[in-house]
Amino acid sequence: MTSTQKDTLFILIKSLSKSEKRQFKLYVNRLGVNADAKFLALFNLLDKMNDYDETEILKSGIVKKQQLSNLKAHLYKQILVSLRLNPVNQNIRIQIREQLDFATILYHKGLYKQSLKILDKAKAIAIENEEKVIAYEIVELEKIIETQYITRSISGRADELAIQAKELSMQNVIASKLSNLSLQLYGVMLKFGYVKSDEEFKWVANYFNARMPHINIEKLGFREKLWLYKAHLWYSFLTQDFLSCYKYSSKWVDLFYENEEMIYLNPVFFLKGNNYLLESLYYIKYRSQFKDVLSRLENTLNNEKFPKNDNLEVLQFLYINSNKLNLHFLEGSFKEGLYLEDVILKGLKTHRDKIDEHHVMLFYYKIACLYFGIGDNKTCILYLKKIIDNKNLTMREDLMCFARVLSLVAHYEAGMDYHLEVQLKSTYKFLLKMNDLHEVQKEMIKFLRNLGNIFPHQLKSEFKKLHLRLKQYEDHPYEKRAFLYLDIISWLESKIENKPVGEIIREKARELIR
Repeated sequence: MTSTQKDTLFILIKSLSKSEKRQFKLYVNRLGVNADAKFLALFNLLDKMNDYDETEILKSGIVKKQQLSNLKAHLYKQILVSLRLNPVNQNIRIQIREQLDFATILYHKGLYKQSLKILDKAKAIAIENEEKVIAYEIVELEKIIETQYITRSISGRADELAIQAKELSMQNVIASKLSNLSLQLYGVMLKFGYVKSDEEFKWVANYFNARMPHINIEKLGFREKLWLYKAHLWYSFLTQDFLSCYKYSSKWVDLFYENEEMIYLNPVFFLKGNNYLLESLYYIKYRSQFKDVLSRLENTLNNEKFPKNDNLEVLQFLYINSNKLNLHFLEGSFKEGLYLEDVILKGLKTHRDKIDEHHVMLFYYKIACLYFGIGDNKTCILYLKKIIDNKNLTMREDLMCFARVLSLVAHYEAGMDYHLEVQLKSTYKFLLKMNDLHEVQKEMIKFLRNLGNIFPHQLKSEFKKLHLRLKQYEDHPYEKRAFLYLDIISWLESKIENKPVGEIIREKARELIR
């Protein structure tokens, strides 16, 4: 979280909408609790606060210091119960769990047939909606009732439940292995980043193949296929096989469109799948398909059936605006994309408690690229400075790295040579420290360090030489990613041809058939 407020109760209360706060107070009144009850008084006090202040709470006289922790825990629980009862938060998963709870209560009261009747209906709904973990729990409770008490509800019931339990267990095991693999690959990405050599590629390939379970895709359900595609997608990202990323993210998204109800039951996975698909299309520069996917996604999000909640609102803000920026980068329409700056800054302020620092800095980098594209290098530098001065970006050192390299180029373009030498030393030290010095970065730094020794009439010749050296890395399996963060090739061509960089990128976009 970007907020300095770390008190979980305070953050929860501040996340509530007006209608949720109203419902909470109605819920408290339905309980028959006195309007002056301590936990309600604490709720009202925290709701009015701009910043969490324990001293102010104790001064209010609502609660003594030794009782505060228990009162906060009680209030937290009551808010969650109220939210659970809110129709906005109801979905199939919660409804099935509720039916399971009802059936458990009936079982404990000795009303076995009533319990089994509810369980049978809940199980059918769970299986239909791919909630196989809950379905397995239901079958296990059915087995307890059937074996512990002679209900004689259905002939051959024991065999039927045994077979059902075995099938659900196998499907859950496959889903668990695939989800574990997906998570482990994501962990490898966070720890080591993309593969940078043949040795690393072999290690990741062996890691992936050793953990991939033997499966028959024809027998997989929606959930198992989803985890299968996610595991393949993360493997493809790790190995920088962007065509493969496109293949598996497409399968992921198509799976949802072929099972429309799953979009509304699993909206987070739907959004993430579309974001990965758009990211893959951006990497392979498939512009027309990018526009189609983005348009289809926006239409789906505008459908009244699509769920509405705070988490989804934040993800929509992140994914839609990030990919709109990427579309402008693909087209070279930097000036036309500047309107997104206000939209993004406003959204970052609105959702500041729910957006992590890495996404904030990524937006700053993209906005900096917009300004670099229109030649406003000073504004570009201001946004890059926000990233470079951030000391908490340990998870995204690559972003910090390219921000520094782009800052060097922007300082050169802005004619701010007096800052260049200090920045060169600082950037070089940083890159050596993070042990992630790509050949592209080495060539760029070498070129910028030698600028002071180049006469003006030699500049174009030197730009051409650098262009030739960098061009060989454009399709290199372990170096090409550098150009996704910073289109150095187009910048060099703009210097060689005396054209704005945006014009160069637009010309390339027009030449691309797709």
